[in-house]
Amino acid sequence: MKAAAIYSGPRAAGLLVKLRKILAALPETTETVSFGHPTFQVGGKTFSVFELYKNELGLALKIEKELVEVFLKDPRFYLTPYIGKHGWVTLRMESTKVNWKEVRDLLKGSHRLIRAR
Repeated sequence: MKAAAIYSGPRAAGLLVKLRKILAALPETTETVSFGHPTFQVGGKTFSVFELYKNELGLALKIEKELVEVFLKDPRFYLTPYIGKHGWVTLRMESTKVNWKEVRDLLKGSHRLIRAR
């Protein structure tokens, strides 16, 4: 399965390579394409999506619903369209310097939440 051509541009491709490296270390993680976006799953359930929304690359992540408001106080995050009400936030991947340790921790947390179900 291939993601839309938008993800083959140099900036998106570079981010995706780094994300895939982190995700390869998480047990039982698979990659698919959903609505044209690289989508990462565990046990057939999505825990992260690398997406283009309003011309901005972002990483959608599942978090504890109780933490949504805390994340939204940080301007690097916004409520993920359509699924935000279910405990999803998106980290802007282009407007600020990406902290890859933080991304790894966020992905691990999202993976753990979905895998536990």
